[in-house]
Amino acid sequence: MPLPPAAELLAWYDRHRRTLPFRTAGGGQPDPYRVWLSEVMLQQTTVAAVGPRFERFLARFPDVAALAAAPEPEVMEEWAGLGYYARARNLHACARAVAALGGFPPTAEALRALPGIGAYTAAAVAAIAFGEPVVPADGNVERVVARLLAEEAPLPGAKPRLAAAAQGFMADAAARARPGDFAQGLFDLGATICTPRAPACALCPWRGECLAQRRGIQAELPRKSPKRARPLRHGAHFLLTDAAGQVLLRRRPPCGLLGGMLEVPGTLWRDAPWGEAEALAHAPLEGPAWRRLPGVARHGFTHFELEMVLYAATVPRLDPPEGMEARPLAGAAAALPTVMRRLLALAG
Repeated sequence: MPLPPAAELLAWYDRHRRTLPFRTAGGGQPDPYRVWLSEVMLQQTTVAAVGPRFERFLARFPDVAALAAAPEPEVMEEWAGLGYYARARNLHACARAVAALGGFPPTAEALRALPGIGAYTAAAVAAIAFGEPVVPADGNVERVVARLLAEEAPLPGAKPRLAAAAQGFMADAAARARPGDFAQGLFDLGATICTPRAPACALCPWRGECLAQRRGIQAELPRKSPKRARPLRHGAHFLLTDAAGQVLLRRRPPCGLLGGMLEVPGTLWRDAPWGEAEALAHAPLEGPAWRRLPGVARHGFTHFELEMVLYAATVPRLDPPEGMEARPLAGAAAALPTVMRRLLALAG
């Protein structure tokens, strides 16, 4: 089945485009830094969550040079709460590479050579910021194309086929003339009309050309392979505060899960629950009277689920051991990843 006319989507986008903080108003030339930053932030994170954090990040790091010059811990703390923290490390490394080059390269191929930029992000920046005739295939685009073509092969196996099909839009002169707007039109169509559940087909500019809609299977597509059950791991952590309202924190190793982020000190995360005696052997200090707080904090990572218990104690004055630091408890949550914020919630 041939792809529908790009002009129909572009006309719809011109009327209904979303106003987003990272989009250029009034048809101005997009800033590659803003486009790249927004695309990295939007990976695995909703538009609603990204909006205010995008503005805050820009206020702190207004351009790629400022981001490149910043110490990595500052970048990681500003990213706290957005999740998938390898993105922040790659973002910082990429900013330094771009600063060394004197700016962002203008093609998807060259962008892919930068740290942390994959096929989708490279295509998005190239299309939106530089007008390269490429189609970035995110989840919204995959869903739209799967329904247009009634592709029934399940994800993730169907991803290469859907991405290749999406690139076929660039055979259309209207899409080639406005590749950035066309890409963002696909994003908006998937986010607002061709939604995962109950797509609003009556409002779709391509409703007459959609093969899945003709067959009545649009809500079933794209199909997905069954997910594997994620294993459950367990941890015990230690909330140590002092009379001045300081809390003891530890920075995780620079590589690996939550690399470089601050955390409440604790045990390793393992398959078996921690008994109290063995957990207390990992307390950051032996002297305080540790007490276990009621409840369990839960958090889901990509490959496992985590349950954590929290022990609390108070000392007159914190004297952080080597590799740890003291911060005001009232503001500590802003520098912590979501998993640690859920843990602190046990303390009320």
